[in-house]
Amino acid sequence: MNPGRDLDARAAARLLAVQALYQMDIAKTPLENIIREFVAHRMDNPMDGMEMPEGDAAYFEKILRGVVDHQTPIDRQIDKYLNDNWHLARLDSTLRAILRCGVFELVFGNDAPAGVLISQYSDIAHSFFDGPEGGMANALLDRVGRAVGDGETPTK
Repeated sequence: MNPGRDLDARAAARLLAVQALYQMDIAKTPLENIIREFVAHRMDNPMDGMEMPEGDAAYFEKILRGVVDHQTPIDRQIDKYLNDNWHLARLDSTLRAILRCGVFELVFGNDAPAGVLISQYSDIAHSFFDGPEGGMANALLDRVGRAVGDGETPTK
């Protein structure tokens, strides 16, 4: 077992999960179809000509199913920690996908330290956005991570 390889595979799975949620939102692709498509065609292929490790298909599926199954409490957590000038419904679809994946893993995942999750999802946000979105994602995920660490449970 190679711990570094496992971490890379999970990081790739997180990025792929964000992209899959975005596609589900924009193209209204059903969950089962998106899982099949990504596992069959995107887990081990370079993205946009960029080399990246093969994604962990089981972890990718866990994130997607978890976000879909817990979307209402996840969205409530996001709304709770958004600043007054940000509103979930008005956020860019990619940013919504990043926040939903990050909050799912922080609140329901228990598979990685909060600092790792916050860092990786913040990096994903910065890779998609040049403006304040990356900082906002970092701040929101940090607040959620601290609340979870303090024993706060999500709103159902």
